[in-house]
Amino acid sequence: MSASRTKFYLDKQNAKWMGVCSGIAEYTGIDVTLVRVGVALLTLATSGWIFIAYVVMGWVAEKKPSGLYDSADDARFWQGVRSNPTRSTAEVRSKFRDIDRRLADIEVMYTSRNSRLADEIDSLR
Repeated sequence: MSASRTKFYLDKQNAKWMGVCSGIAEYTGIDVTLVRVGVALLTLATSGWIFIAYVVMGWVAEKKPSGLYDSADDARFWQGVRSNPTRSTAEVRSKFRDIDRRLADIEVMYTSRNSRLADEIDSLR
């Protein structure tokens, strides 16, 4: 896939106006309503500077490619990678260690002189 899954995109499918708030919500995993309320409050608090930034982002950012994620789980995974890549790497390593440990346990169980296991295997034949 040529599109980067860790990049910010405008989400035109869930957009109300330009897709910036829905893009921020999709990028961070925060509810889009909270992002929209936050942008509205910041616009009032900064005398409109956030609105100018919003328009610039809507003009500069790329539209999200269709089919960027295979599933909702895939989207959540990439949101986690964007938020903290070090944590994501540690989680993947931890999962691989767990799988490796479980495979080692299975190997020990299968290759040991466990008569009960051998009886069960013979009964399945």
